[in-house]
Amino acid sequence: MISTNDIRRSFLDYFGREGHRIVPSAPLVPHNDPTLMFVNAGMVPFKNVFTGLETRPYSTATSSQKCVRAGGKHNDLDNVGYTARHHTFFEMLGNFSFGDYFKERAIGLAWNLITREWGINPDRLTVTVYHTDDEAFDLWKKIAGLPDHRIIRIATKDNFWAMGDSGPCGPCSEIFYDHGDHIYGGPPGSPEEDGDRFVEIWNLVFMQFEQEANEIVGNLPRPSIDTGMGLERVAALLQGVHDNYDTDTFKALIAASGALTKSATDGANQASHRVIADHLRASGFLVADGVLPANEGRGYVLRRIMRRAMRHAHLLGAAEPLMHRLVPALVAEMGAAFPELVRAQPLIEETLRLEETRFRQTLSNGLRLLDEATTGMGEGATLPGQVAFKLYDTFGFPYDLTEDALRTQGLMVDRAGFDAAMAEQKAAARAAWKGSGDKASDDLWYDLAEAHGGTEFIGYSGHEGDAQVLALVRDGARVEQASEGEEVTILTNQTPFYGESGGQMGDAGIASNDNGFVADIGDTSKPLGRLHAHKAVVRGGTIRVGDAIHLSVDVARRSQLRANHSATHLLHAALRHRLGNHVTQKGSFVAPERLRFDFSHPKPLTPEDIAVVEAEVNRHVRENDAVTTRLMTPDDAIAAGAMALFGEKYGDEVRVLSMGRADEDAAWSVELCGGTHVNALGDIGLFKIVAESAVSAGVRRIEALTGEAARLWLTHREDRLREAAVSLKASPEEVPARVAALVEERRRLERELAEAKKALALSGGAGKAEAAGPEQVGGHAFIGQVIDGLDPKGLRGLVDEAKARLGSGVAVLVAVNEGRATVAVGVTDDLVGGLSAVDLVRAGVAALGGQGGGGRPDMAQGGGPDGDKAPDAVAAVRARLADAAVPA
Repeated sequence: MISTNDIRRSFLDYFGREGHRIVPSAPLVPHNDPTLMFVNAGMVPFKNVFTGLETRPYSTATSSQKCVRAGGKHNDLDNVGYTARHHTFFEMLGNFSFGDYFKERAIGLAWNLITREWGINPDRLTVTVYHTDDEAFDLWKKIAGLPDHRIIRIATKDNFWAMGDSGPCGPCSEIFYDHGDHIYGGPPGSPEEDGDRFVEIWNLVFMQFEQEANEIVGNLPRPSIDTGMGLERVAALLQGVHDNYDTDTFKALIAASGALTKSATDGANQASHRVIADHLRASGFLVADGVLPANEGRGYVLRRIMRRAMRHAHLLGAAEPLMHRLVPALVAEMGAAFPELVRAQPLIEETLRLEETRFRQTLSNGLRLLDEATTGMGEGATLPGQVAFKLYDTFGFPYDLTEDALRTQGLMVDRAGFDAAMAEQKAAARAAWKGSGDKASDDLWYDLAEAHGGTEFIGYSGHEGDAQVLALVRDGARVEQASEGEEVTILTNQTPFYGESGGQMGDAGIASNDNGFVADIGDTSKPLGRLHAHKAVVRGGTIRVGDAIHLSVDVARRSQLRANHSATHLLHAALRHRLGNHVTQKGSFVAPERLRFDFSHPKPLTPEDIAVVEAEVNRHVRENDAVTTRLMTPDDAIAAGAMALFGEKYGDEVRVLSMGRADEDAAWSVELCGGTHVNALGDIGLFKIVAESAVSAGVRRIEALTGEAARLWLTHREDRLREAAVSLKASPEEVPARVAALVEERRRLERELAEAKKALALSGGAGKAEAAGPEQVGGHAFIGQVIDGLDPKGLRGLVDEAKARLGSGVAVLVAVNEGRATVAVGVTDDLVGGLSAVDLVRAGVAALGGQGGGGRPDMAQGGGPDGDKAPDAVAAVRARLADAAVPA
C-alpha cells in the first residue's frame, strides 16, 4: 500500500520533474493576508503573485500546503469526527502557473498524474466545467478522451472562482472519483450529488478574467493556474478506502489513542477517536507555527480545538491528560515531512498537557450543569442559549463543545439566545483582533518594491553610508520633494539603518547631503519585510527623488540596541538551561533603554531561578567571547543546532548568530536572527533582571537592563540603601538586621500599647466613660463605655472581662479608630434566655450609621462609619435594653 508520505512526495516530485519549483509549506499564520485567520488553501501564500503585487524567481510552482479550517468563514470544526472527509487540519497539494502555462497543460499534467503515474482507473473519473467554458470541455475530450456525459457543465458559482469582489477570477474544473454504486450518491449537478459516491479529488482553477465589483471587465494579461487536491482524500482513494480516517496516518494516530485509553476504536467510540486524531494534528501544527491557547483570536480557535478533543478523551474514560502523550505518534507520522513538528515537540507536549490539566479542573462541573439543565428534555428539544452562554462564561466551554456534547442525545442549542448573550464579548474580541501581526501591505509599497526591489541593508558592518533616494512618501502618497519642516518617509536603494523587525526597534539618526539638505530620522520601519522606510523630519534644505544623500545612524543608540538584543539571546539560552527545553521565545521588545523577553513556561520563576539565570548571562558577558555570524540556508542552520522562531518566515539565506561557550566544540546560544548585535559579549557590560511577570497562560515575561542603564538602576538602589542606613544610624550591611529588629520592636510596642489600652479601659479611665460603674437598666446591671484609639480586635476580650466583673448583666463597649466605630455587646449566660446580644448590637450599629451586626446571643459585634456617634451607640443599646421586659 502506498503511504500518505509517499503520495505527497510523488506529487511534488512529479511536478518538480515538470519544471515546477518545489516550495515548502508556508506557516499556518498568513504573512500576506491579514484578513485571514489561518492559511486555508494552497494558493494563499501565492496570493500577491497572482495579483501582480509580488514576483518570484520562478513562474511555476508546486507545494503541499498546511491548511486549517476551524474559524471564521471557513469552519469545518462542527463536522469533524462525524463525516468521512471533514478535517480542521489538512494538506492541500497544488501546482501553480504564474502566467506560464494555461488550461491545456494544466489538464494534461493532471490527467497524466492521476491515470498514468498513480494508475487511477479513468473509467471511475468524472469532471466538471463551468457551463460557458467550451474550451475546457473540448480539452477534456481531447486529452482525456472522456465522453460528453462525464464532462458535466455546472452553471453555478460553485464552478467559478474569484479572489474577491474585485481581482483575478475564472472558471473551475473539478475531478471526481466514483467510489461505486454500493454507496449512495449521484454525480455533480444531480439531485443526489450530496451523497458520498462521487468525491471531488482535485480542483483546477483557470484564472483568466479581471473583475470589478463582481462584474467581469476584461481578460487577464497573463492567465494563470491554481489547483488544489486534498492529500487526505487522494490518500483514501489510492489506499483503497472510502473514508479519510481509514488512511495510514489517521489509523496510526487512532491506534495510539485506543492504546492509551484502552478503548475500542470503532462502534460508539469511533467519533471520539477521530476527533482526537484530527484535533491532535491541528493543535500540533498550530503550536509549532507559534499559536498558543488564548481567549481571543487565533489562540481562542486553538483552545476550542484542543478542548473539543479533550472532552472526547474524557468520554473515552481517560483518567489523566491524554493529548500530550499522543504527540510522539504525530511526530513519527509527519515529522519527516514537517521538521517544525520535531523542533517544537517539547513545546507542543507541554502546551497540551497544561491546557488539558486546566480543562479537566472545570470539565466535570460544566458537564454536571449541562446534565442538570437537560434533565427531562426529550429528543429534539432545545437547550436555552443562556445556559450555553453560562457554560462558556463560567466553565470555558466553547459553544460548539456544548453543541457536540448534546448531539448524541438528539438535543439542540438555542444559537440565537447564545449569540445575544455573547454580543458584548464578540464586540470586544473584534475590537482586539490585530490580524496576522504583520502590517497590512498596500499597493503603494508593493509598487515601490516591484519597481526598485528590496533595500540593501549595509548596517551590519557600519553605521553610515551613501544612498540614492528612490521615493518619498507623505500622508500615504508618493511625492517628488520635501522641504524644511515637512515630515516625509524616505526610501533609498541601500541603508545602514536597521528597520524595525524581530522585536528590535528601528534605527534613528541623520540624513544629509552637500546641497544643504539635513533631516532627523526618528525611526525606520520595514514594509513588506524588504523595504527600509526612514521616517524623517526635514530640518533644512530640500530633498528630491533621485538625490544622493548620506545616512548616519545614531551610534550611541544603536550600541544600546545591539547590547540589549544580544542579551535576549543569552537570556533565552540561560532560561532553557535552567528551566528546560520547553522554553521558547514567544515575543521580544528591544529598545535602547531596556529589553523585554516573553517565553513559554507554565509558572512564575523563583528568586533562585532569576538569580541563576542572571548570573549565567553575566558569566558569558565577563568571558567576552566574540559573537560569530554565519550565512546559511534555513535547513542547514537548523540542522547545525540553530534555534528558529516557529512560524517565522525566513528567506533562502539566514544569519546564524553564535554566542558564548557551552564547551570547546559548541556555542552557548545559536539562533537565526537578522538583528544587529555586539561584536563581543563584553560590550553588553552588565545584565540585570528588573521584573518577571505573567503575560498569559503558559507565557512569562522578563524585563531587564544592560550596560549603563543597568549600572544606573543599581546605583539608584544603592543610594536608597545608603539613605536608609543613615536614617537607621547603621552601615548598609547592617540595614537588614536593623530593619528586622525595628519591625519586631514595633510589634512588641503595639502589643504593649494594646494591653495598656485594655487595662485603662477596664479601669474606666480611657476614652469617654458613659458610666462610672455598673448601672441598672431595665432591671439588669449595665456597663457602657466608649474607648478612643482601641483596635477593634481587642473588643471581644474586653467585653468578656466586663461580663466577668458584672457576674450578671450586659456590657457594651464602642471602639473608635480612624473615624470608624465598632460596637460589641456581651450578655452574661444567665440572661441569654431573655436577652440577645445580636438584637442589642444592631441598635448600636444603626446609631453609628451602619447596617446589620451579628454574632451569638451572648456576644455580638458590628460597626459603622460615623465614629463621632459612638456615645449614641451606647445610648441606643441602653434604650433597647430598657425596653426589654424586666424579669420577675
